[in-house]
Amino acid sequence: MDNKAYAEGLAKLREVRDEIRPLERQLAKIQGELTKLATRRDQKIVELGEFEKAKADRIATSAGVSVIDVVALAPSLGPQGTARAPVEAASADSTIVDRTGPQAAAQAIKEPAGAPAPALRPAAQPTAADDEQQTDTSEDQELPAAAGAAATAAPSPTTALTSATPTVAPGGEQERTLPSIPEGAAGDRWIYAEPNLTSKRPNFKQATRQMAFLDTATGVLVWQAGAVTLDLGRASVAEILTAVYATVPADVERIYITAGDPWHQNAGRHQFLKDAVAEWLNGPLPEGWQVESSRGKDRQAGHLVHPRNPVGRWQRGKDQHTEIRSVGEWFDPAGADPATARAAFVELWKALRRHWDDVVLMGSPSQTGRDLWSRTIPAKAGAKWADGYPVMSQEIRGLLHATAGQGRTELITPPRVPERVPGWYEADRTFAYAKHTWTSGVGVPQRVTAAAFAAMSEKEQADALFSPSHWQVRVTIPRDWDHVGLLPAPAPGERAWHYPYEGGRTFVTWAGGAEVNLALRNPLQPWRIEILDGLVWEKGDPLKDWSNKLKDAWRSLRAVAEVHGDERQRQAARLASRAVRSILLYGIGTFAQRPRITTGSLELGAGGEVPEIPDGARLTGLTDTHVTWERNGGFARDPYAHPEWAAGVWSAARAALLSGPTGTKDPATGKPARAGALHLPAGSILAFRTDAIYSSVRPEWPYSGEPGDYLLKGAMAWEQTTPTTDEEFYVLQALGRQALEAEEQ
Repeated sequence: MDNKAYAEGLAKLREVRDEIRPLERQLAKIQGELTKLATRRDQKIVELGEFEKAKADRIATSAGVSVIDVVALAPSLGPQGTARAPVEAASADSTIVDRTGPQAAAQAIKEPAGAPAPALRPAAQPTAADDEQQTDTSEDQELPAAAGAAATAAPSPTTALTSATPTVAPGGEQERTLPSIPEGAAGDRWIYAEPNLTSKRPNFKQATRQMAFLDTATGVLVWQAGAVTLDLGRASVAEILTAVYATVPADVERIYITAGDPWHQNAGRHQFLKDAVAEWLNGPLPEGWQVESSRGKDRQAGHLVHPRNPVGRWQRGKDQHTEIRSVGEWFDPAGADPATARAAFVELWKALRRHWDDVVLMGSPSQTGRDLWSRTIPAKAGAKWADGYPVMSQEIRGLLHATAGQGRTELITPPRVPERVPGWYEADRTFAYAKHTWTSGVGVPQRVTAAAFAAMSEKEQADALFSPSHWQVRVTIPRDWDHVGLLPAPAPGERAWHYPYEGGRTFVTWAGGAEVNLALRNPLQPWRIEILDGLVWEKGDPLKDWSNKLKDAWRSLRAVAEVHGDERQRQAARLASRAVRSILLYGIGTFAQRPRITTGSLELGAGGEVPEIPDGARLTGLTDTHVTWERNGGFARDPYAHPEWAAGVWSAARAALLSGPTGTKDPATGKPARAGALHLPAGSILAFRTDAIYSSVRPEWPYSGEPGDYLLKGAMAWEQTTPTTDEEFYVLQALGRQALEAEEQ
């Protein structure tokens, strides 16, 4: 670059600056007006809340906020009735609005004394009663009880929860405060099932949607009737819809993108991928097409702006509907062409058809998983739970949402580990979540306070800790502890978790029964656990039949992938087996029923004016042509909301990542051989990623191909620089997998 080019560049930069400034002023003005209006709204809510006949649900509807937000501003609208008092029946449109029952007001509480958990037999020396627990205790896309709590409030992510004594991490940052169940009768009122809301077996069959598979990089389109190569231009929405529907019939309602990722074509112009995706989804449409506004009972409307697997929904006229989705929701196509991707879906349907006569592959694995599960609910008259599985109160669901994380993600860096390590090894648990679905909590839970736990016999305490449960606990790490952390604790940042490991440290957290048991019975040294509060469910197996059928389909597809004579069919079967894994993994995730987040976009006015966004929404992006918005819809009255099941599976999977049985017997003891991070040397663990452990020493664990077994997926038996960032970690992950593949050839 010479002086002239530099000067021209500066001039162009000033032009961009001058274009940005008026938009920044406009956005600041909008944000200022929005803040003023929000303040006026909150003041009005407070005024209306003083009216003796005021109802939180009616105010929430009029204000465009959640019931929890209203109660936070007007605590007098919180629950005042007796324990387990019935709440007002849902209105006719309850499927699209939050439950209108009142919520407990936020309150700071003091830290009471905890009830020490009993000493349990170490996992390395199991009792007969313990064998079943080891087989399973609770695994795409995120602990014994304790007596001292932080603040209590209706546990919604939209409600600010405060603590009388905030916890400060060793690094000096203040950790998030987890919610608690209110003391006394106020907390007892949380312990009920939602009235007239149960998970029942459906009495209808899902409608079948025709699919097409498109590689936008090559233009190859495959559907039931054949295959063609299209000219897609730049693969905009308009070009795809025009080219595809000039070729296939209108009853093809799903277009799966197998390669090309057209929604990322302008990623270089945006700071975040979601903005590039939103721009692509909101691009110009062919004449007669529009963004889908409403659909039938089993359909959804509007776009899903996801950075890697978005969903676009459009319609032409009243009768033609279509979705453009990523096949990456189901599996990584790993270079498979559209014909092979379609063959994978055919193999998937055939494998599931052996167990479900009415199977229909829906748009996503999560939708498919939940639908298949619903068809395993007992239906025979007189069978237990034939009337349906009850849905927990909104308060309990909110508590679990706020206090039950998902997979463990942790990068362990120097000085906890050396700056140079002798090797790099990745051990990944095969189909891990399927290992932890044999038992789950059912019915309305029993609340076990610190006082109630202390009053139990030691056997009753052990029984409670071995039951499906979720505990608030005060944890004290042994002073001479030198291995990884065992229990999750809230870290700074929304929904963030870390795993304290410092000897002598005490902290308060929530954890599932599987992790509490692990902390008490780990093979190295028991941790001190004090029970503060907890929820204990009756043992049941609502996921067992569903999971067993999916595991059978997974095994049959893996067998086909090993022995089929045609390479395309082998690859299709491999992809289909990965799709089965996604059905179970994301199906479990749907039980968690997070608050509904609705996204949308609106076109800017002719002069660049920002249009009015829906009530309760916030701006999330601004492009040259559109604004995008997001709104938290709170917890819906979903008949399939069972976060207690998802939390139990996740807790057990995290515990098994540290120590758990394999599918192979230990010849010395005759018991299942155990594997996990605690069975590797202290200081050798470099990272955790949901189902995988990364270490500096090679794990020699038996592998039989069963769910939960550790498969070596990466290996470099030479000195490496320890990764300190996610970018460095993923480079080593890729190199380790390539090295192991070369070693095995």
